[in-house]
Amino acid sequence: MIRTALAPRPVRAGATLAAVAGIALLAGCAPATESAADEPSEEANSNESEATGSGSYADGTYTADGTYATPETVETISVTVTLEGDVITDVEVTGEPQRSESEQYQGEFIGGIAEVVVGQNIDDIQVSRVAGSSLTSGGFNEAIETIKADAAE
Repeated sequence: MIRTALAPRPVRAGATLAAVAGIALLAGCAPATESAADEPSEEANSNESEATGSGSYADGTYTADGTYATPETVETISVTVTLEGDVITDVEVTGEPQRSESEQYQGEFIGGIAEVVVGQNIDDIQVSRVAGSSLTSGGFNEAIETIKADAAE
């Protein structure tokens, strides 16, 4: 039960610790939100190499930005993928987190994303949670959609 009264109330230490741990857990596990289709997104796109791929996307290295909302800020990450025959052969994610919590979760995401997407067909990529980070996935998925549009033949 959530109380809004300002008067102090006796609470057991164990209950308080459990409540704080639950809130911290929920803050890191909130579902990814998708940007509204009519919102403009700031993108840093580059196509460093553009050889013809064997599938529906041109081979090359592509970069796009993705954003995601946290309870306190809107964060941006930059995603660079290399495609060969529609398969992601390399991925790099960078960010400039606004808050320490975002820095922690982005770091965990960056540390685990290659294991999830390298070797996968780009059309099969839709991440929801990587290494304990769920919100960062929304920005990553947004960037992947931009990359797919840029690489489409």
